[in-house]
Amino acid sequence: MADRFSRKETSFPPPGKTPREDTAAVMKFYDLPKAFPPKVLAEAREIPAKVDATGRLDLRKKFIFTCDPVTARDFDDALSLETDRRGNRILGVHIADVSHFVRPGSEIDREAYRRSMSVYFADRVVPMLPEALSNGVCSLMPGEDRLAFSVFMTFNKNGEMTGRSFAKSVIRSRARLTYEQVMTIISGGAKGARGSKDLKTVYEIHELAQQLRARRFADGALDIEIPEAEVLLDADGEMMGLVTRPYDESHQMVEECMVAANEAVAKELWTKGVRILARLHEPPGDEKIFALRSELRGLGLKVGNISNPKVFAQLLRTIRNKPLYPTMATMILRSMKRAVYDSAKIGHFGLSKKYYAHFTSPIRRYPDLTLHRQLSAFLEGGAKAARVAPDVLAKWAEHTTEMEGIAADAERGLVEIKKYRLLEEQLASRQILDYDAIVSKCTPYGCFVEIPEISVSGLIHVSVLSKKFVRYNESDGSLSAPGGGSWRPGTMLKVHVAKVDFQQRRVDFIPCGR
Repeated sequence: MADRFSRKETSFPPPGKTPREDTAAVMKFYDLPKAFPPKVLAEAREIPAKVDATGRLDLRKKFIFTCDPVTARDFDDALSLETDRRGNRILGVHIADVSHFVRPGSEIDREAYRRSMSVYFADRVVPMLPEALSNGVCSLMPGEDRLAFSVFMTFNKNGEMTGRSFAKSVIRSRARLTYEQVMTIISGGAKGARGSKDLKTVYEIHELAQQLRARRFADGALDIEIPEAEVLLDADGEMMGLVTRPYDESHQMVEECMVAANEAVAKELWTKGVRILARLHEPPGDEKIFALRSELRGLGLKVGNISNPKVFAQLLRTIRNKPLYPTMATMILRSMKRAVYDSAKIGHFGLSKKYYAHFTSPIRRYPDLTLHRQLSAFLEGGAKAARVAPDVLAKWAEHTTEMEGIAADAERGLVEIKKYRLLEEQLASRQILDYDAIVSKCTPYGCFVEIPEISVSGLIHVSVLSKKFVRYNESDGSLSAPGGGSWRPGTMLKVHVAKVDFQQRRVDFIPCGR
């Protein structure tokens, strides 16, 4: 997603004694909770499973659907689309109304604040809310009456948002679609995709999303997408393999709808004098820009004035299809300031949004829950009713930002453990695989390579590059050997694992045939 920005790790989580124990080891390292306190569970059990729709906008007869991964554990957002008399499109983003069930000061609320974020591992989830809520009465499951907070946004033919409104609603999702199913629909593979009213609605939301996406990038939004590796585990926690998560037009459809809803809510409250937990992403500083320019030039790129957001965005479009794109994109991400929650500033550089906050995932993020409460208070009693004391907001911002970082580090930490276990097992079994690699940087002692298939980087030492003396050419950052053999950023070769240092998370590679 476009809102992902890097967070440097200060130490590595240890692996478990066995692969099955890896997740528990990571949870212990980051002090993640194992279970909910009895008082929280008792309070959750008291929540009725049947929802009360009294006084709500009834949308149960509308075609509303969810779109999530096949393995999704909770469903907190749904979509709809209608057309008004003037031909404008009205996009509906319907978010689980968690605030109806989780009251401020309750046992569930205190625990949700303490956790602040759900943490997603390959074999389990550490949820922010008890299962009775996250997978029960709050989850927008198909065919079930569910309470929602709906955002309605009107778009003209050019994709400009010309109006917005909000309502507490009751919905009944008509379909639980997966990304794969949506891709089939929007690519025309589903029977009657242009004729069936419901499938046509999905296609039209896709068209609107692509329009919104094009407008964002024209405004200078940064199109940075690095493929993420998803770990596949067997029953014993052993890694069966890695798959790259696709980021196609079905994912883009959902993302653009959520970005639009987040922007609409943030703008509505901030411009009316209500301070919120904004999702703040500031532009990189001059020093970072200077360092990034030098790094990219070292990879052979012609870099213009990337202090200008639109020039920056154009650079990303230029490198999209280059073999070294993952390396370049990682460099760019590392130059960015981290996206945080902030109560004093607003604006999102990466998304090119003046107003932005998180509203669309209250099941798994506490800042979204606070925004639901403020919007609800605003609709009922105006700006004064929605205001929160500045010191309280600042405290929330600091805590939720910290907990978000812990969640991200824990999720990434487990994936890294599984990757290095896989590489160690290859060495131990001598069933060593060949990998396609790309040189990302050369130094006097060797070249660093990226392995896109498993998202791992490592070093090829000069001693294994050639039997002859290998010379480092400082002028162009390359390595060369007499009589043939040269390596520079962008050089592609096949390698296999030579050494794995699990403690330091370092890998040495050898070119195939050496």
